Amino acid sequence: MSVLGANFRRDLEIRRYPLLVYALVPLAALVLQAWLPRLLGRYAWFDLPLVVTVYFALGRRSPIQGTLMGAAMGLFEDALTHHAIGINGIAKTVVGFLAASVGVRIDVDNHTIRLILNFLLSLLASAIYVFINRVLLGLDLEWQWFTELFKAIGNSLIALVLFPLLDRLQIKD
Repeated sequence: MSVLGANFRRDLEIRRYPLLVYALVPLAALVLQAWLPRLLGRYAWFDLPLVVTVYFALGRRSPIQGTLMGAAMGLFEDALTHHAIGINGIAKTVVGFLAASVGVRIDVDNHTIRLILNFLLSLLASAIYVFINRVLLGLDLEWQWFTELFKAIGNSLIALVLFPLLDRLQIKD
């Protein structure tokens, strides 16, 4: 009986994309994240940079790359918004690391698993965001269950549409 090691499995199933996809998809997510809440106001229940971070971290299956992707997306998102620099960076760094770490362990080609992971990681990112604001910065930010739940559902719905579209852009060996 042949047993494949985790490194062989990870190397075998890593998704590769053209360099233009790695540049334009995160940039589009950041621009839309900065622009759409101005149009929708308080009804902007989504986090596009988080969805893109989860997608690429799950696809690349490298905790280091997932961590760097999450940190870059979070810091650029903070730079484009009125938030303190680093809050989203910390939350998305943790999410990128966890998504890539889970991607090494389980089969993430299943759409249901990716959807559930996106939902759970969205809730985790919101919890980290609230924790940093309340505990580390001392701001009076309340955890609003329904808002965070709607945000996680919105991220999952966006992932339901975005993930299959991005899957078509990958380079086939």
